[in-house]
Amino acid sequence: MTEAQEHIAPFIHRTPVYQSSTFNRLAGKQLYFKMENLQRTGSFKLRGALNKISHLSAQEEDKGVVAASAGNHAQGVAYSASKKGIPSTIFMPVHTPKAKVNATEAYGAKVVLTGESYQESYEAACDYQKEFGATFVHAYDDPVVMAGQGTIGLEMLQQCSVLDAVVIPIGGGGLIAGVASAIKQLNPKIKVIGVQSEGASAAYNRFYQKGDAVLKHVEGIADGILVKKTGVNTFPIIRCCVDEIVTVSDEEIASTIILMLERQKMFVEGAGAAAIAAVLSGKIQHIGQHIGLVVSGGNVDLDRLPYFSTIAKHSRPKKVYG
Repeated sequence: MTEAQEHIAPFIHRTPVYQSSTFNRLAGKQLYFKMENLQRTGSFKLRGALNKISHLSAQEEDKGVVAASAGNHAQGVAYSASKKGIPSTIFMPVHTPKAKVNATEAYGAKVVLTGESYQESYEAACDYQKEFGATFVHAYDDPVVMAGQGTIGLEMLQQCSVLDAVVIPIGGGGLIAGVASAIKQLNPKIKVIGVQSEGASAAYNRFYQKGDAVLKHVEGIADGILVKKTGVNTFPIIRCCVDEIVTVSDEEIASTIILMLERQKMFVEGAGAAAIAAVLSGKIQHIGQHIGLVVSGGNVDLDRLPYFSTIAKHSRPKKVYG
């Protein structure tokens, strides 16, 4: 992780850790928001993409890179490739928010929209990689990418040494695998809790050995974590380093998005709100008093705000602890 931190430090923001008296009161705990929504490209994904691309050989750079993404990884790869003068092609699900597609293209990538979810986009990207020989930059299931994401854990402990637990959203598992590895190496006593959308609970199902580990369909407003299965490389780390996984509903996520906008004046995306939603909904118990929350991203279409407001209408959080 330290090596990854050295590789990517010149190109990323050391994102702040925020506290809010409103959220502390609602939770009855001290909450520390790691604001990766303020990262360049609007999400944590830049860290892993930068670390991967910084390790390419000259020959690999000439052939370019390819990736599949629900949006945030796409921007991270496109930005990283542009900094190195490397061509990039990104496959994205057809329902990816326009803001993410437009931003990816603005960083210089060629975008191909295909498939219902990340899985179909991933398969199309693999076919492209085989045909053209570009280096595949996986969104999560790559140790080098995971190490880049893990730098968030290093920063959190450097910025806030009193943490009892860290709560992290889970899609394919690259973020939580990297951060959990870093945290457990530095302080094994800190609990690591993962959060999934109820409509995409593959990691939750596999962790507790109930339900389908590979989902046929995913749905929900947290598009950044709507993944049909966890990674081959990520899940063993999750099983080893993660203490608990919970799920949150669209109503709980939407309510948190609106509350963040009202009280923090920040418009975070569904995946970025998931960890906060898990705490405010009372899904996580016995986690201590000082809780770190990874706010993973802030890339969302503004025209979805009325939809989020409608979903959140009957699910406003109240004090849930104490």
